[in-house]
Amino acid sequence: MTTEAPKYTREQVESLELAPAAEHEKLEGWSPSLATEEALKDAIEKAFDYRGDVTFALKSGQRIVAYIFNRRLGATLADSWIQYYVADDPAKHKLAYSEIAALEFTGKDRAAGKHWEDWVKTYNEKKAAGEKGIALEPDELD
Repeated sequence: MTTEAPKYTREQVESLELAPAAEHEKLEGWSPSLATEEALKDAIEKAFDYRGDVTFALKSGQRIVAYIFNRRLGATLADSWIQYYVADDPAKHKLAYSEIAALEFTGKDRAAGKHWEDWVKTYNEKKAAGEKGIALEPDELD
């Protein structure tokens, strides 16, 4: 017994609804209050998901502009840490949550505005204008 896949026309496929994308929170420029341990943990989670640099003000007075690539939540803030990179330094750095006094989302959010729907809209506009050999290409990074 063989089952054939249904046949769809190109127009039917192109007219299918797209699933809505996840809502992207706009964090660029945000400086969260870190008044509680939970607020600090939440801000670091958001910083981990952020696709740009964040600036940490440490309790020592030092400021670090970094890209977070890893984090671990321990039993206490002293046992919890982030791993990050700084510009022009390939070394991995580590910082305990307990050393952080303030955090700000200072770098450009590379994921902002990059939605699938925008990508498809651009393609459909080019196609409707009669362009040939079109493809969906990623935007240039600054």
